[in-house]
Parts: sequence; structure tokens; C-alpha cells
Amino acid sequence: MAVPEIPEVALAKFLADVGNSTLDLTTTMARCTKAMGLEHSVVYLADLQQRQLTPLNDPVRTLSIDDSLAGWTYRTQDLRIEESDFGGMTAWLPLVDGAERLGVLAVRAPAFDALSLRRGKTLASLFAMMITSKRAYKDTYVRHTLTEPMQLAAEMLRAFLPPRTIGSTRAVSTAVLEPAYEIGGDAFDHALTDSTLHTAILDAMGHDLASGLTSVVSLAACRNARRTGADLPELVECVDAALSKWLPDQFCTAVVSQLNLSTGKLRWINCGHPAPLLIRDHRLVTGAMDREADPPMGMPAVFASRPRRVHEISLEPGDRVLMFTDGVTEARTEDGGEMGLERFADYVVRAAASGELAPETLRRLIQAILNAQENRLRDDATILLFEWRQTPQTP
Repeated sequence: MAVPEIPEVALAKFLADVGNSTLDLTTTMARCTKAMGLEHSVVYLADLQQRQLTPLNDPVRTLSIDDSLAGWTYRTQDLRIEESDFGGMTAWLPLVDGAERLGVLAVRAPAFDALSLRRGKTLASLFAMMITSKRAYKDTYVRHTLTEPMQLAAEMLRAFLPPRTIGSTRAVSTAVLEPAYEIGGDAFDHALTDSTLHTAILDAMGHDLASGLTSVVSLAACRNARRTGADLPELVECVDAALSKWLPDQFCTAVVSQLNLSTGKLRWINCGHPAPLLIRDHRLVTGAMDREADPPMGMPAVFASRPRRVHEISLEPGDRVLMFTDGVTEARTEDGGEMGLERFADYVVRAAASGELAPETLRRLIQAILNAQENRLRDDATILLFEWRQTPQTP
């Protein structure tokens, strides 16, 4: 009598077979699910605006992120189990790439115990890596995240944006940008090294293709300087030089920063941009990061009369820093007034006090702004939020 193969061994054999590397995702997912001894699995990807979950490998209905159990898993990043419409049980598992929320995975089985749930989590990790490794050239994945046509300027700029959320044990950084399909000159960037979290938020002059190109050139110059070890003043000088050479009539405001992950020391340069906000112990520390701003980036001969100034502050564990463009604070609320700095900060403070995840806070905030204006923003609105955590102690 043949001994049944251990599911983990069957999965390892499937993945080790190079002949399976070119299979389409639907086939791969079905075979991996079977190898793990589970009945069925469906990947749901979040759309660009994080309003709905669209099935990738099964013709089932789209689910609302705000009004479904699958959406609850996406919002909280916690497991949920319910009875399946097809018999047995369905487990909803977060689908994440590092700290980036991709969607959810639905796994069906007659029943779940600790072992089957562990195998479901293994599939979720595996499928997340598969999707992330291929979405740069698999338009199928991108199409599942779009709900309307992308304008040219937005298409160009989004190609240069990093994931919405990045993180490590020491810090997490997350951002949102609207209007999703018609953005002009707003952009953000964040990146991690072993020792530093780098962040930037930009707002280019105008609302056209030239604005998007200005942000793209600025992002590229930032990254090029950052990756060669440039300090903040040299990094901004590189952006100034690039814009002056290639787009001499364009400029952009920005805040660029570097956070030391071990000490919590935050250094930043403000180039004509709204000052970042500091939230500590669930309250806004008024004026904590208010400094006189330097001129915008670009056209340095016209604007700059002195070297760029680097500002410093020491963060405490749990501190959150908010960077934003003026399209956020100038957005209209449901009562017809402007969002304003106080309302904006109060929303984030209350969300932090409730224990809400940082990416979920920004998702709900930007959608509240959009809903109040019937998805017609007067200006691009971008928010970047990062949190410093206590450095883990070495055993």
C-alpha cells in the first residue's frame, strides 16, 4: 500500500521542477493548492484605489474592501474563517509583499485546523512572491487592479512610484496618491537600507504632462544620488542640477528626509513645501517640524542664495511623521469647508489611538476626501506617513 506523499514535500517537488516555471498562474496556483492538500484557492487583488478585491484566477464576483469579510482581512491583516457557499469552510488570508498589501487569498477546505491553516499561509506567501516577481511585465495583473483608463501623465508617473507600503522591524512607511488615474505633478518615494529609511514627497508646478515629467526627473535624480551615498544637501543639489539642465522652466516643492533606524534621528530638507507633522503619544506635537523652508527644487540660480539647510529632530519609539501636499489640506469636506491642517492631523491622531494600521489609516482618509468631493479633487492629494519603532534588542 502506497504511503501518501507529505504535502510540503509534494509542493517542494513541484517548485523544484524547472518545467513548471513557465506555467500560467492559474494552473500553478491550482497545482500548488492540490499539492498542499487543500480544495481550492482564489487570489483577490486590491484595485489601485483600494476599494474592491478582484479575483485573479477564478470567475467569481468582485468583493468590496469596506463591506465584506475578505475586505476585513485586507483592512486588518488578520485571518478570518467562514462557512463556504460551496460547502466546507473558507479561510481568508492576507496577501502581502513584505509590508505591501496586495489583496487576500481565499482557501477552501472541509475544515481547518492548525496544520491546514499553516499550509494556507504558506500558499499566501508563495503566491504573493509569484505575483510580485511578475507584475512588472505581466499586464494581466495590472489590469485586475484598474477600474478605469489611466491617463498618460499618470501612467508615466506611476511607473516610477515605489510600492505604497514598505517596512521592516524598525520602521514602516506608507503613502497614497489621488486622483489615481489623472495625477499631474505629485509624487512620493521611500526606500530602506540596513540603517536608514529614505523618504520624499514632491509637488511639481502645474497639472499636465510637463508636471509629471518634472516629478519623474526629480525622483530619478533623488534615487541616483541616494544610491551613490549622497547626503541630503548633495541629493537636493542633484535634483536642482537635473531640472536646471533638462527642464529649465520647471520646478517642484519637496521634503526629503533620512531616518536613522537605530537612533531615531530624523534629518530633512524642506524645499518650499508644507512642513511635516509629528504625532507622538496619540497627539499632534504642534510646530515640532516647522522650519523656514528653502526655495523649491530646480532653477537654483534664480531661487537659491544660500546652501540648503538640513534640519534635525530626535524621534521617540512609536512616533509618526506625516508628509503631505497642499491638495490634502485644501480638499473640501462634506460640510463644504476645507480639510485644513487641524482636521487632517486630528483624523490621523484618532486613527493611531484606535490601533489602526498606518496603511489603513491613509486608505480611509484619502477615500473620505474623495467621497466628500464626488471623486473630483481640485488638486492632486498625496500623503506619506512613516513610523519609527524601537530598535529590537539583541539577545
